[in-house]
Amino acid sequence: MTQIEAAGALADYPTSLSPSRAGDFMTCPLLFRFRSIDLLPQEPSPAALRGTMVHRALELLFDLPVQERTVAEATKLLQRSWEELSLAEPASAAVLRAELSIAEDAPSAQVAEAVIAPAATFIDSYFALENPQRLEPHEREFGISVEITDNFTIRGFIDRVDRTPAGDIRIVDYKTGRAPSARYEDKAMFQMRFYALAWWRLTGVVPKMLQLVYLGSKSLLRYEPTESDLEATEAKILALRAAINSAATSGVFAPTTSKLCDWCSYRNLCPAWGGTPPVLPPVSSWAVIPVRGGLAK
Repeated sequence: MTQIEAAGALADYPTSLSPSRAGDFMTCPLLFRFRSIDLLPQEPSPAALRGTMVHRALELLFDLPVQERTVAEATKLLQRSWEELSLAEPASAAVLRAELSIAEDAPSAQVAEAVIAPAATFIDSYFALENPQRLEPHEREFGISVEITDNFTIRGFIDRVDRTPAGDIRIVDYKTGRAPSARYEDKAMFQMRFYALAWWRLTGVVPKMLQLVYLGSKSLLRYEPTESDLEATEAKILALRAAINSAATSGVFAPTTSKLCDWCSYRNLCPAWGGTPPVLPPVSSWAVIPVRGGLAK
């Protein structure tokens, strides 16, 4: 792929961006390439899978009548989320079983109990931070997508949107990790500003509050955005898009080394660590070409 060939095929690349993919590129352009272009498989970590189970249980919690939104009932919902995971993603379920060294012939009830126990601590943390009997979310697991400039959409899934009777909006995201130090709070809040910008562009309303719920440390991180904050976020996202386009056009996604490399699933392919990346796939297999009324590959 030459620069001239790529420049024509990738004039509008990327046509969309999510907080996670934006975060990948900011962390390491090569990581973005591996995940978004090469589409290399990555075995989910046990921590990430527990996070998925907890998110699902907290989503389902608000389907219950107000008086039934208790720790006990929420913990039962972990059983349901485990059953859903086992059916939909048996390989992921196997990762959790392997972490706990659960025998293949162990009774299903014993397996569920072992898997749910570590996740249940996050349910306890949630109830220490919020009372779900006093909440009636406006949206849960809300998929949001909005075009912010020609042929470029920002998208993502918001864990929860709360709306007061006066119309004030609070965007909430659950994290099963620990809250960052003050030095990294702004970086952590980028995802929330991303969502806030999407909500503003979609509805015309600037969210009143952005709230990260850190279940791993029983703490909240809150921020009140302004229009100028979100305009700055939009400019940052557009600059990020331009940087991704430049890398895609040249075919060079340079690695960025940091302490995070120790946990990277693709370290063996990284030239910074003596590895060799695979050959870039043909542009036709990964460029998303915008068309009127939708997207086509």
